[in-house]
Amino acid sequence: MKALCRPPTIAAFSIIIIFVFMAVLSWSGLLVSGTGETNGGVYTPPDLSDLRLWLGTDFMGRSVLYKVIHGAGAAITVGIVAAASGVIIGFTLGAAAGYYGGLVDHAVVWLYTVISSVPSILLLSRASYAFGKGLWAVCAALCIGSWITVARVVRSECMRHKSMDYVIAAESAGAGHLARIFRHILPNLMHHVIVFFTIEFVSAVKAEVVLSFLGVGIQGQPSWGIMIDDAKTELFRGVWWQLAGAGGAVFLLVLSLNLLGDALRDALDPKIK
Repeated sequence: MKALCRPPTIAAFSIIIIFVFMAVLSWSGLLVSGTGETNGGVYTPPDLSDLRLWLGTDFMGRSVLYKVIHGAGAAITVGIVAAASGVIIGFTLGAAAGYYGGLVDHAVVWLYTVISSVPSILLLSRASYAFGKGLWAVCAALCIGSWITVARVVRSECMRHKSMDYVIAAESAGAGHLARIFRHILPNLMHHVIVFFTIEFVSAVKAEVVLSFLGVGIQGQPSWGIMIDDAKTELFRGVWWQLAGAGGAVFLLVLSLNLLGDALRDALDPKIK
């Protein structure tokens, strides 16, 4: 547990809590008025004397800080949905394939091989376009492939664990297949759940930003990807604060999640211990 007490890990956890708080503010609707015009559609540089202007305003006079906060709500939502679905589906299919083998194993391996053979950005963009542009369309698109890595690792671990002495002893004691899977094998793989959740969370956040940047992601609400896309032309005018706000938010959240994920792996993985 020493890995969780390191200063970088504590700092990363604190930053994640701040982003979660920002997401809660976005979900609560308390900052809806903050995304409206504040100065008649004129760029305003950052001004620390006014909370709304800490990161300036965009070309419509909207607070960039409030847009970053609403973007955090979208990113956290996508991350939670995609990571949770990826872990649940991946563990279910991976455990079934690794334990039962045979046709079940061939079917699961064939399924994730076919899906993973399609370039990820092409698969995500086409799926997002097919489901319709929006937050939940992005979540649905990310759920298609978020389980593949989890399923591969869980499948190999189940194949290894099912032949171990403790599983054979459970079988000799009369434990059925489901009891052996859920009471004996999967509890020994639970440290993978937290690690994979952080990994899939990071992947989902980055994918949402890329999809929104390309115009096939979130529409009709603030998103870090849309902010970065809008900032492309603003740099020629010397307006840097929208790119700095959105890019800095993505960097801090992804870096913090990676640091926390590494610390959790070091703390929970019995092989490292």
